[in-house]
Amino acid sequence: MLLNPFCPIAAAKIIGLKATVILLLTLLIKAKIRITAFSALGGLLLLLQTLAFLAVAAGAAIYAGQQRKPAAA
Repeated sequence: MLLNPFCPIAAAKIIGLKATVILLLTLLIKAKIRITAFSALGGLLLLLQTLAFLAVAAGAAIYAGQQRKPAAA
């Protein structure tokens, strides 16, 4: 039986492709995790900003209400 001289090259190509696929899948999973984490962080910051805005608006309304009472009396 004659050995194919290109067999080691083909095996090296297959191993290289497998390594490339594993590397790309790892990077894809890492990116997905990073996107999810930063999306959650962005949502949390948006919630905090909204709460701060509502607190300032409520404080301004209370302050304005207190300023009008002495003027009416």
